[in-house]
Amino acid sequence: MNINLVFEFLKAFLGAFYDKGIGSIFWGFLHIFYNEGYSDAFKNYTEYFGAGEWAVAIIFIILIVAVMVAIIVLAIMGLRKLARLGKAKVLPQDLVEECANLKKQIIKMSAEKDRILSMRVSDIGNYEGEEGSEGEEGKEKSPSGESRFYKLTEIDKIYENYVPPVYDDEITLPQFCDKFRNFACSRMKLFYQPRIIRLFVASLSTSRLLILQGISGTGKTSLPHAMGIFLNNPATIASVQPSWRDRTELFGYFNEFTKRFNETEVLKKMYEATWNDQIYLTVLDEMNIARVEYYFAEMLSILEMPSRDEWIVDLVPSGWPNDPKHIEKGRFQLPQNMWFIGTANNDDSTFAISDKVYDRAMPININSKGIAFEAPWEDNLFISYKHLEAEFKKSQEIYQVSQDNLDKINQLDDYVIEHFRLAFGNRIVKQLKEFVPSYVGCGGSELDGLDYVLCNKIFRKFESLNLSYIRDEIDGLVLYLSELFGEENMQESKEYINRLKKLF
Repeated sequence: MNINLVFEFLKAFLGAFYDKGIGSIFWGFLHIFYNEGYSDAFKNYTEYFGAGEWAVAIIFIILIVAVMVAIIVLAIMGLRKLARLGKAKVLPQDLVEECANLKKQIIKMSAEKDRILSMRVSDIGNYEGEEGSEGEEGKEKSPSGESRFYKLTEIDKIYENYVPPVYDDEITLPQFCDKFRNFACSRMKLFYQPRIIRLFVASLSTSRLLILQGISGTGKTSLPHAMGIFLNNPATIASVQPSWRDRTELFGYFNEFTKRFNETEVLKKMYEATWNDQIYLTVLDEMNIARVEYYFAEMLSILEMPSRDEWIVDLVPSGWPNDPKHIEKGRFQLPQNMWFIGTANNDDSTFAISDKVYDRAMPININSKGIAFEAPWEDNLFISYKHLEAEFKKSQEIYQVSQDNLDKINQLDDYVIEHFRLAFGNRIVKQLKEFVPSYVGCGGSELDGLDYVLCNKIFRKFESLNLSYIRDEIDGLVLYLSELFGEENMQESKEYINRLKKLF
């Protein structure tokens, strides 16, 4: 009795839910597309239709059909979205399976790589075994038998039967400066003041690194470029990139996979320079677009060694029998006949050159364009670095800095220490004693050479000071310079100091 009551109650409930709920919605939706009312309406009114009414009726029918189509499209899109949602629930599992397949492939590729490497090692072992019979056991070799320094080995072949040119061993420093200035003017339409030429040539006697700095377009890069052509040995132009951070940008690096050394053009020229006595110039163009103390750090340390026998770079850890002739046990001795010329612009896109670099280099300011002049036609010449250095040494013996000026330099050093807390340092004094006689030997004056060194090696350091606190001391320094060297001398230093005062 009770069960029948429950059954009847549920039957009444579900029947009402279907008839008035889901069933009504379904049949009502279906009734939209199949409705006898549409045909009855047309039968009752079409007999009175004119042309205008028929046009309106047709538009109305099109709208009704469009609504129906839209409803169908929306229904289909809804079903497709539900299907995608259903697939999305399965997607993580698909990703897991795909990852498993990728891992299997990686394992297979790793095994293949190990197999190939083992074959390469086996080949190397066989190669070494064959050479070992000739007394070369224990030395690693290239699997192919070729040198790992391709470019350097090619230079060995080129210079195998090298005959040096006839060098001009009679030319003096003044003649050298005059000939180069006339050559740059007559052959290349480059106009340089005699003082710039003297500074450039005399700086070669003092440091293996020169820095040509100043405003753009004054011929900083053109100067060493013209010098290279004049000496029948074009300069190597190395364009510094912002990404330069270490020594590999200059020398290159050893590729462990290919067993080859990727040589740079700079290293190639360095190696070539070991085969002859010509003068080699390498231009580090825009050298401060990256930090010089990063990529040139090792060179700065090596070139500072007192003995040139210590100018050695470790290129690779060990030597191979087929390495180039001038590389022993992976070590390379830097050539004595190569100079590095850096060009620098000071703007927002560059880094400030640190004191560490400036102290070791010889900076030359080129801030004005040369004035055109007429010069006789001048030919190239061959000159060895040994003759040039002999001329420098001769000048340093003949035109030694006078003791009177050395005493004045010592007094100036004490004054600067007392008022500015800066000292000259032994390195700068050594450079002064080498540069000034060479500058005089090129045709300049001793006081002009001293002025250059003081301005570019000592007073340049004032930029790192807080000049707002020492403005009054600057006026006293200018007066002291006039007292020591005369009112008409040391003009470059005085102008630089006064310019600093105006900036702060």
